[in-house]
Amino acid sequence: MKHPTRRAALAGAAALPLASALPQPAAATETPPAPPAIAPWRRLRLGEFTVTPLLAGQRPIEAPHGTFGLNVSDEAFAAASAAAFLPAERALNSFTPVLVETGRETVLFDTGLAPEGVLAALAAAGHAPEDVTLVVLTHLHADHIGGLSAGGVPTFPKARCVTGRIEWTHWAAAGNEGFETRVRPLAGRFTFLEDGDTVVPGITATLAPGHTPGHMVFRLESAGRALMLTADTANHYVWSVGHPDWEVRFDSDRAQAIATRKRVLGAIAAERIPFIGYHMPFPGAGFLEATADGFRFVPMSYQLDL
Repeated sequence: MKHPTRRAALAGAAALPLASALPQPAAATETPPAPPAIAPWRRLRLGEFTVTPLLAGQRPIEAPHGTFGLNVSDEAFAAASAAAFLPAERALNSFTPVLVETGRETVLFDTGLAPEGVLAALAAAGHAPEDVTLVVLTHLHADHIGGLSAGGVPTFPKARCVTGRIEWTHWAAAGNEGFETRVRPLAGRFTFLEDGDTVVPGITATLAPGHTPGHMVFRLESAGRALMLTADTANHYVWSVGHPDWEVRFDSDRAQAIATRKRVLGAIAAERIPFIGYHMPFPGAGFLEATADGFRFVPMSYQLDL
């Protein structure tokens, strides 16, 4: 496979189209995501695996205290923001699918809001949609399923699809437009995961409910190295990671989501392994240090380039 030059990558970033939002039961705000002004991919090494975060789009969040920290005062939110050098009145949200090349499979975790964003990022990274052999949906919110298909036509024509059985059962019964238009038409391509299942060799699924009933995280292991894909377990590096007991608007069961955040992030910090979060600042990769209030996000530098 031909990987792009830096010049080509930057050109691809400039061409990344505007992704449009889908109607959704519980996801982000309605403002369309803006095209990123940076290269929309970052290639990392994990043992024998190649891990490539893909920036499928970004979107501003106005008045983020309406989304994060619902159970704390304006003063507490402003103080935590100021301590992290963040404005309390506005934020920027990234949407970061992850491509994992294991040597046997090319696995895409989540698909963004619409096909255009993830396809542009894939192309900038030197991949065609036909390269993807398996699509894993961590959960079925619109900003994760929107790029799976359009008009009943799969975006990744050669790919099988998997998601959690609990998640599928929930949305198949509850229904929402994104599920009905983007996911259900491809039902024949899907198989379903239980807690602890092996997706492909070296990738294990773990149930991490609260954000949605069947939300899952995924552990990657290769040649003695490990990394967690945490999806939407924590959706901001300060207001969720730094304060895991702060309630988040889009968590379906907020108490359960808090318990899951503490458990998943605590395990990552204790093991001192990297993770990639879908909404962390791109490329979404970093480490965690336990603090008195929660965890400190330490962005990756060159650890996964070695």
